Amino acid sequence: MQRRNFLFAVGLAAVTTQVALAADPLNTDALKSSVLSAGSSSLSGLLSSKLGVTQNQAEGGLGSMLKLAQEKLVKGDYAKVAGAIPGAQKYLDKAKSLGAYSGSVGNLAGLNGALAKLGIPPETASKFIPYVTDYVGKLAGPQVGALLKSALV
Repeated sequence: MQRRNFLFAVGLAAVTTQVALAADPLNTDALKSSVLSAGSSSLSGLLSSKLGVTQNQAEGGLGSMLKLAQEKLVKGDYAKVAGAIPGAQKYLDKAKSLGAYSGSVGNLAGLNGALAKLGIPPETASKFIPYVTDYVGKLAGPQVGALLKSALV
């Protein structure tokens, strides 16, 4: 009886893990602790590997998203979002230096234009927002992820 209960518990844990991984394509839960210790390149490295973009494209794309969020969110809300992404200012600076934007990004069309300037195809660009908002939501909480998402749509 105890052996059957043990085997049931092991099987349930395996199924739970598979369901969690399927619902979290970036596996951000597993990354939380490593992100905090690995530094600012973790999110851009993750985007680079998952989306098949270069490191510069990932960093410039993040910076462009942050620029739009900075423009659309009130200062305190933007601070929450930026605080969830280690090296946020570095990404803003990188996007500008790569020519993704020179002034205001303005809206979703402007963001898509900035990503296009980085050489990111539209089908890949469409994946940036859900990946980054999911990451921010997992790391800083669903409210902060929702704040970022609201600024990018």
